[in-house]
Amino acid sequence: MKRVLVAAWMVMFLAGLSGSAGAQWLKDKTPGIPRDKDGKPKLDAPAPKLANGTPDLSGLWRTDPGAYLDNIAWDLKPGETLPWAEALFKRRAEEFATNHPTYRCMPEIGPLYSFNIFKMLQTPSAMVQLSESGPYRQILTDGRDLPKDPNPTWMGYSVGKWEGDTFVVRSAGFNDQTWLDYNGHPHSEALRVTERFRRKTFGEMEVQVTFDDPKAYTRPWTVTLTARYMPDTELIEYVCGENEKSAQRFIVTEAERQRARAINPVGRDVLSKYQGTYVMAAPGRSVEYVVELAGNELTMKAPAGGRYTLVPDSPTVFYITGQRVEFFLDASGSPTHFVMTIVEGDLKAVRK
Repeated sequence: MKRVLVAAWMVMFLAGLSGSAGAQWLKDKTPGIPRDKDGKPKLDAPAPKLANGTPDLSGLWRTDPGAYLDNIAWDLKPGETLPWAEALFKRRAEEFATNHPTYRCMPEIGPLYSFNIFKMLQTPSAMVQLSESGPYRQILTDGRDLPKDPNPTWMGYSVGKWEGDTFVVRSAGFNDQTWLDYNGHPHSEALRVTERFRRKTFGEMEVQVTFDDPKAYTRPWTVTLTARYMPDTELIEYVCGENEKSAQRFIVTEAERQRARAINPVGRDVLSKYQGTYVMAAPGRSVEYVVELAGNELTMKAPAGGRYTLVPDSPTVFYITGQRVEFFLDASGSPTHFVMTIVEGDLKAVRK
């Protein structure tokens, strides 16, 4: 199957280069936020508090989940995913994730809202999380506990409380129809998720998400993200399926399934020479990608965390979730840089 899909982490990266996301109210300044004498937002200002001293998490935020968006279980070791879950994950990978629930306009589990663009609305009895890509999520803060025998739902049930300056959210009661990432890691109805939100400055918030599902994984694991405040923009309407024309073309042939199952055709001696740190330039900053061997696979560490597996198509051309990565060599056969090809164009990263 040939898909023209941009990995969500690259969408975030490109949004960062342009300075704002695609869905927004242009040229409207966010009222009530700290600004310098030139009117620019002071994102390094102290984190705000409400009148009662409670930290204020409200606002529009964006996280770059890096490779975790595609493979949230990267930090788990072999054998820490139970056999049934590992088999289902591999089957979904062989089908190139064409049956992902979001392609059918089904929602993600609520905690995954923190992996994209989201808005926090803070009230005395609830924290409301609005996602740019789905329905609202309410986190009740009125002292109640999670329901003892919940009717499983897509979004689950969430309750929250403050532990010092950290907002701690516990969620459960999910059905087993959602995926934990775009590559297809499953979960059972026993899944419980704990999130910790801590606003470090006005413009930066740490988000830790811990997944615990003893029926699918042998241990809990935690993913740590950085959310950045998005000033002078806003969420606008999103309608899933509006003018949708892609899903009908998501067809996987048996030949492609067999290729997905094939053993790595490129040897370790070739893969090992690509190891190293590669720097991609961006306006006012640069980002680093670390390429390493993990067993017999070449992997790429994303700047925001997690890793991608580089699937070889030839000794110099690899693929990661629909993105083409080509390594270029000097006269001695040593890599000098790679070029990542996405829908918007080519991105070059030079080896240190």
